Amino acid sequence: MRPDIDTLTAETIVAFIGSIFDRRGGEEYLGEPVTMGEHMLQGATIAERNGQPEEIIVGALLHDIGHFTSEFGTFTMDDTEDRHHEDAGAEVLERFFPSVVTDCCRYHVAAKRYLCATRPEYFKRLSEASIHSLNLQGGPMSREEVAEFEKNPNLKQIIAVRYLDEAGKVAGMETPDFWHFAPMVQRLVDIRCGRGA
Repeated sequence: MRPDIDTLTAETIVAFIGSIFDRRGGEEYLGEPVTMGEHMLQGATIAERNGQPEEIIVGALLHDIGHFTSEFGTFTMDDTEDRHHEDAGAEVLERFFPSVVTDCCRYHVAAKRYLCATRPEYFKRLSEASIHSLNLQGGPMSREEVAEFEKNPNLKQIIAVRYLDEAGKVAGMETPDFWHFAPMVQRLVDIRCGRGA
């Protein structure tokens, strides 16, 4: 990991993530009609409006954070290789968040592959950019991969965040900014780091 990430603490991680949204949230999101920040904020907003638990809201908010923390930068439609942004994001989150939030980041790409293998109608939800990245990420899972993936104790939450990932691509949708969600992000950090009440 880069030194600036290595020095993060439970007291500084939320401000660090907020600064990413503030500084880089306006970057293009894989050819979609929304920016990177809008995409993640839309997923979190939809989850919040639907009364989802905080771990799902924050999982949706942070699932693509690896596009910003990866040493390889953000993905583009010209890419011919996967950049594994899910691993880059999970590497940052796992020190500060409950495993369910980290798993929603680490496995949201695998969840797309899983759903394409197990729910054929899911493929129809995918945007052109999402289909392009699916092909780079290995395509639909094999039967063996499906069986292994289904062993994850956080499967239900991972799938929920995956659906929010696809939903968060609406041009012009109004959402709060990151700082609206910051208190719940901090609550989950406090729980993971033993600082909760």
